Amino acid sequence: MSSPPVGYLAAPDQPWNVQHYLDGKVGYVLGLLWQHLWLSVLPVVIGLIIALPIGYAAKRFKWTYTPLVTISGLLYTIPSLALFVVIPSVIGTQILDPINVVIPLTIYTIALMVRVIADGLRSVDETVLQAASAMGYSRFQRLLKVELPIAIPVIGAGLRVAVVANVGMVAVAAVIGVPQLGTLFSYGKDLFYYAPIVVGLVLSVALAFALDLLIVLAVRALTPWRKAVAAR
Repeated sequence: MSSPPVGYLAAPDQPWNVQHYLDGKVGYVLGLLWQHLWLSVLPVVIGLIIALPIGYAAKRFKWTYTPLVTISGLLYTIPSLALFVVIPSVIGTQILDPINVVIPLTIYTIALMVRVIADGLRSVDETVLQAASAMGYSRFQRLLKVELPIAIPVIGAGLRVAVVANVGMVAVAAVIGVPQLGTLFSYGKDLFYYAPIVVGLVLSVALAFALDLLIVLAVRALTPWRKAVAAR
């Protein structure tokens, strides 16, 4: 079993000295950053995959829109801390298992994305759909080649909210001991050591900004036709 970073359990002499804190701990902090990254992104990917067919169903069968959107929206009201604590006893995992973080954040992603996907698909003009059908597109081809591409900007906006929210909520998982950047907040709070809190805060904001920018660039790459429309 590896020992904690040097000085990790010691009372700090220079509570605001970030450089002093990082001395010999860069690898440890980068490890927390990597853990925070995949715990933030994986639930968004899984949640999007699950939310796509649900959102499509809400758009395809109009009578399902209100119940599906309402039920999914209610999921977002469940406190994250409660889910982090309850999930291990429900699925029988160890308290430190990262899956205890992935499952709640996936639920939140689904809760957010069902409405976004349904509304994005509903925003596609009916004349566009009729034109696609007239060209011989099947319903599935129309979804893949017409509806989803047009809805990408709306879906992308929802993903930006989901991934930034996840970056913030992952930190809460520090209360159950799952290591990530939130660990620095807990450690700093317990010892009144502000340097690790600053490091964790800066890295969390930088991570959220980087992931948000990545989604923006991906949406632009997937919707080159928007430039032509804007140029008119």
